[in-house]
Amino acid sequence: MRTIKPILNSLVFKLFLCITLIIGPLMVVHIIYTHYAVEVVRNQVAQSNQNMLNIYMNQIDQSLEGVSNYIFNLSQNNTDLYYMQYNENFELNDYEEAKIRLFHSIANQSDFYTAIDSIFIYSSAYKDFINTQKFADTFLERNSAREEIRQLIADPPEQLMEGSWNIWKGAKNYYLLQYFNVNGVYIGAWVNMERLIKPFKYIDFGETGQALLTTTELIPITNKKFIEEKQINLTPKTKENYAISGNNDRFVLMREKSESGDFYLAALIPESEILERLPYLQRISSIITLAAILFFLFFIFIMRKIFLEPINRIVSAMKKLRKGDLDERLPTYRNSTEFEVMNATFNHMISEIKDLKINVYEEKLNLQRAELKHLQLQINPHFFLNSLNIIYNLATVKEFSLIQEMSKCLANYFRFMFRSNSYFVSLEDEIKHTENYLRIQQLRFPETFLYFVEVPDELKKCNIPPLIIQTIAENSIKHAFNFDEQLEIHIKIKQDEDSGLIHIKIKDTGDGFPEDVLYSLKKNESLTNSEGERIGIWNVKKRLTLLYGESSKIRFSNEQGKGATVQIWIPKDLI
Repeated sequence: MRTIKPILNSLVFKLFLCITLIIGPLMVVHIIYTHYAVEVVRNQVAQSNQNMLNIYMNQIDQSLEGVSNYIFNLSQNNTDLYYMQYNENFELNDYEEAKIRLFHSIANQSDFYTAIDSIFIYSSAYKDFINTQKFADTFLERNSAREEIRQLIADPPEQLMEGSWNIWKGAKNYYLLQYFNVNGVYIGAWVNMERLIKPFKYIDFGETGQALLTTTELIPITNKKFIEEKQINLTPKTKENYAISGNNDRFVLMREKSESGDFYLAALIPESEILERLPYLQRISSIITLAAILFFLFFIFIMRKIFLEPINRIVSAMKKLRKGDLDERLPTYRNSTEFEVMNATFNHMISEIKDLKINVYEEKLNLQRAELKHLQLQINPHFFLNSLNIIYNLATVKEFSLIQEMSKCLANYFRFMFRSNSYFVSLEDEIKHTENYLRIQQLRFPETFLYFVEVPDELKKCNIPPLIIQTIAENSIKHAFNFDEQLEIHIKIKQDEDSGLIHIKIKDTGDGFPEDVLYSLKKNESLTNSEGERIGIWNVKKRLTLLYGESSKIRFSNEQGKGATVQIWIPKDLI
């Protein structure tokens, strides 16, 4: 939501919104008008073709009804059918004469019913099949169809209903078939459904238009390949007398159901053919669309030259300014008076900001230097008091040799402190100083304190802040030392392989940080109190932040069975 709000409030968005509100309604009216005109023409074309389908379907139904009446009358009134039934009293000559008469009768009628392929009579008693043959082009095709019908009638399946026109799928073709059963004598007619659709091949449906027959479930009977290639859905839901179907090529689909048989007659008219009949409307639509596009492009060009480019230059300069680039200036271009004033004002403002920021930055550096120096000086009185206390204790027990060695160590210690006025010292000097301090503590507690230092030679010349290692070691002695158990301090320094930083690890074998102290350290909370306790840890963290910022890292933890652990990561060779 925060990202969307500035976009909605931008000048560019508002300009485009205004022009959209002007052009948008005109385009909507144009689209509605075009859609309405197309719908009117589409309805007219669909209605015209629907009427044609209705007329042709009525002709088919009338032809089928005429054939139905003929074969029904033949089954009821022709006495020669009795000779086709089995009777041991009939002579063979009578049977043959009756069969000839029946053949001539159906042959004469088949010429009258041109919509039918064949009229047949089948005697189940004698397994004899007679039929007219005015279908197919070759003898093999006629014989194949004849055998399919004969085998079907010899044992009609349950779904083949007597007295109705049934759709039956043969080996290669669909057939429309009707029959009547008179005591084992079947009288019927059939037609290859491809013939029913042939007259439509001479009707102009366009280059890709088609007429086809379907079952009552709208499964295509003819032109199956065309339906699959064009991915046409023959069962769309629509309230109109037509439907639009097809993926790539769109077709207007119309259907008409037969009253005599369980099939549909359907027509597919390419929508492109319909729209081609609207040349004038298409010209107007194209001109309006082209004019709107040209106007929109011209508007974008004008807005870009007059408004958007100057605004984008100002916005780009502001983004660079926000990133801290104070050297960015807006170039001088011929532009509107308002933008010239804005550019000059912007350049003058950046110059003043740059001068002001330089002054503030210098004062901040001086303040940081003073604060860092103060933090380093905080170490001196803290350790000085501890040193006096150690000498006092040794004088009390009259350990003069230890007093001499300790005095030498203290002299070296304070010599390092007094000369360490810079913000960085070499790692080698810091380690010597820390070992000097730890040796003082070891002289004080010879049986209960040990220390170990591990540092590679290649890192000894690196620069680090002074007193950070000695301060952590001093904190370990102060809070982890007791007379009951021996205390060990391990200092290990290496270069981190992944980040390249110097990794300083200081751990002891004491009881570790208390839970409340460890929680405060992880939360970066101050641990100092009115007595100045734990000021060393706060001092180290503060100095690392001032010197390195986010480039350094310090981590406090307790290792089970090993006591407190402090890990420090600082950049290598900062200066």
